[in-house]
Amino acid sequence: MTVRIVTALGALVSAVVHLVLWFDGYRDIDKIGPAFLLNAVAGTVIAVLLMTWQHWIPAFLALGFGGSTLGAFVISTTVGLFGVKEQWRGGWVLTAAVSEVVCILGGLVLLRSWLANRERVEAERVRV
Repeated sequence: MTVRIVTALGALVSAVVHLVLWFDGYRDIDKIGPAFLLNAVAGTVIAVLLMTWQHWIPAFLALGFGGSTLGAFVISTTVGLFGVKEQWRGGWVLTAAVSEVVCILGGLVLLRSWLANRERVEAERVRV
């Protein structure tokens, strides 16, 4: 349960960072503004799902959320994304990056745990 809570917190922190940045002016950037708002909503929904639904889907969503969000930021810092070129500096950047790594790792651990549990249940069914 601890991994689930930490992963949910990672998604929620990323959501909050994106919402704060959206209010701080990113909302006015074409394509990036709507993406930041979508990240804020998606991160919140994923956090709620992680805490309320004991299934592989929320773990998969957390993994995808962290990977795609961090991946988009890496693209924006290297070649640019939709005309925006960012840099690896500042508290919000580092906070979001760490929270997205937490989502990736937490999602992987939760998926592995779910698969291992499923295999154990299947093995017990075969014995009966």
